[in-house]
Amino acid sequence: MPEVRNAGAAIDLYVARENPALVHVVDALRDLVKKTIPQATEAMNPWGIPVMELNGALCYIRVGKKHVTFGFPRGSAMKDPGKLLEGDGRNLRHVKVFDVAQARDPNLRGLLAQAKTLNAKTPLSASLRPKDQLKRKKNKTSVSRIQQSKWENLA
Repeated sequence: MPEVRNAGAAIDLYVARENPALVHVVDALRDLVKKTIPQATEAMNPWGIPVMELNGALCYIRVGKKHVTFGFPRGSAMKDPGKLLEGDGRNLRHVKVFDVAQARDPNLRGLLAQAKTLNAKTPLSASLRPKDQLKRKKNKTSVSRIQQSKWENLA
């Protein structure tokens, strides 16, 4: 359980650093994931991007200047009846979320359900996983005492 709390604090710190004005949008997206897929856990990937995981990454959150990018590593394999997904890469697709009301769109819930189903059928392939996840070892990174105290004070 402490890992989840630290990941949550790290996500809060990431949002505060990137664009504090979008904290409510990020919180709404995190709540959406928790309500839709209660088993999902929050983490920071090796590149410092918040992700929600269940049998691999379900989705990721990137904070920009004017919007939050809510992305799916397997977005190209998803059906999108609401025409929300953007992007034309081999795997990744994303939704640009500008406000809390957009985060309440039922089509986002459907995309999350599809991500869960895809990860349950076939766990994320090696090409989509960071190298440290392939070794099944915990990512041991040294954190300064100052950084650790910032994280603990956010909780």
